[in-house]
Amino acid sequence: MPGYRYLTTIQKKGRPERSGDLIIRYEQNSNDAELLYQLAWTHDVLGLEREAVPFYEKSLTLGLPSEQRVGALLGLGSTFRTLGEYENSKAILEQAIHEYPENKEFPVFLAMTLHNLGDHSLAMGMLLKLLADTSGDEGIRSYSKAISYYSDKLEQVWD
Repeated sequence: MPGYRYLTTIQKKGRPERSGDLIIRYEQNSNDAELLYQLAWTHDVLGLEREAVPFYEKSLTLGLPSEQRVGALLGLGSTFRTLGEYENSKAILEQAIHEYPENKEFPVFLAMTLHNLGDHSLAMGMLLKLLADTSGDEGIRSYSKAISYYSDKLEQVWD
């Protein structure tokens, strides 16, 4: 679809504000999941997070290719968090982790949401485990087993 390609191009060039005319034309009557995802992303970039939500939701309902589905799930989960809708954020990000367990970005955003929900130990533990599993830093690699071990024992005290 030419509109979709145009919207993607202006986003990549860092000019989302130039997509306004296209957004106005398509936002009310499009059933193109990929275009709706791009509209959601554009609204997010423009600071219109609340307006982005229905575009994310509809694009996910209509069905997206895997790469865009990953982006839409992350965008929606993150947007819910920034709007203070922490339970919605948690549900979306947990769904994303279930669907895409190999994608390491989802636990990072879920950890932010868990922090907002007051579950600081679980959030910190997730981040520590992820750091231990993915870091290329030599110092962290040398302590990765200890970091992983303690990641879910942050409140435990040994006498």
